[in-house]
Amino acid sequence: MKIDVNGHFHDHAVLRLAEMPKVDIVLIESGAKPGGMGEPATSPVAPAVANALAKLTGRRQRELPLQV
Repeated sequence: MKIDVNGHFHDHAVLRLAEMPKVDIVLIESGAKPGGMGEPATSPVAPAVANALAKLTGRRQRELPLQV
């Protein structure tokens, strides 16, 4: 894959799951207050809700916003 350092986000193809490299996430124990992880639950919310609706309705939706 050619990398274009002068392009913009909309110029590049979306990475497919099969193309995704292995990612290891490590949480380090410490006495510090929790933080620095950003918003890890935000990304999987839409797919989880879409899967639940598909299971309930028998119809898979491919676009947001979801329609009941």
